[in-house]
Amino acid sequence: MLRGGIIGLGNVALGAHVPGWMRRTDVAIVAVTDVERTRASAAEVPAAARWYDSVDDLLTRAGVDFVDICTPPSSHASVIAAALARRIHVLCEKPLVCSDAELAPVRHLAADNGCVVHTVHNWHHAPIITKIAELIGERAIGRVERVVWRTLRTAPAAVRGASVNWRLDPALGGGGVLTDHGWHVFYVVPRWIGEAPVSVTARLETRRHQAVVEDTATVQVRFPTATADIFLTWAAESRKNVVEVIGSDGRLAVEDDTVVLTAGGAQRRWACPPPLSDGSVHPDWFDPVIERFVGEITGVGARDANFREASLCAVLESAARESSKRDGRPIAIGDRA
Repeated sequence: MLRGGIIGLGNVALGAHVPGWMRRTDVAIVAVTDVERTRASAAEVPAAARWYDSVDDLLTRAGVDFVDICTPPSSHASVIAAALARRIHVLCEKPLVCSDAELAPVRHLAADNGCVVHTVHNWHHAPIITKIAELIGERAIGRVERVVWRTLRTAPAAVRGASVNWRLDPALGGGGVLTDHGWHVFYVVPRWIGEAPVSVTARLETRRHQAVVEDTATVQVRFPTATADIFLTWAAESRKNVVEVIGSDGRLAVEDDTVVLTAGGAQRRWACPPPLSDGSVHPDWFDPVIERFVGEITGVGARDANFREASLCAVLESAARESSKRDGRPIAIGDRA
């Protein structure tokens, strides 16, 4: 029986992580804490979980095998490092870190202490995403040449029990819409295209919200034989996701909760609810994440693939920010990933 602790008790922890862990019979959540020391009600956390007044207290005294980090992004690197230094495995909400500069210490600590570091890349397990990946794998549209991805939101996701949304504070969120939504695109799209990215071009803007983080990001990621055009905003008039995958022999599109394949003069449709825009917490997508994380710890699954994917996400985000600071100049990825 693996013993785990949850650090951070916000929306995603209570809405997805806690229920997911409680469905397991091979794991016990025995410790919880929150960096703001905001206690959840007894009904919201596992009965066996003891409250600790600080992260350090939990890491030092709880005797856990792993921690599940659900704190605001700016704290991730330091909490991960503290856990790894005590030889504690880490599951962490995205983004794993807030810049590619924070990757090296995490990588070295994990390797030196034989620990797993796994990021919650839960959108891989969304029915719409898995269906598109399946069709691409079957060569239903031939070779992928272009991906168009638009995430439209009217505002950032709300934060449980807080008067100020940490997503609008760079000291807590690390960045704006690029950090919050871009990370998902950065791990999904390269897998669809099947190539390593070669450059990133980006423009970050603040269009509506009174904040010092970006609420809109326009990003192009270039691959050797394909491109991904990405638009993310918290300043839209409606909430939706628009996804198109254009291949050499056809096209895939997302229409609400439906995947549409157009190829060979014919069209096929698959209902894949829920739509990607349906809330910010997805409990059903978390179970496969747990399975892979536990598999890495126990030796059932291969280690490091998820960490390499998260590392690429961090590099792409850092490159996009650098590009925007340089007036949209392309930033080569090279060996950074």
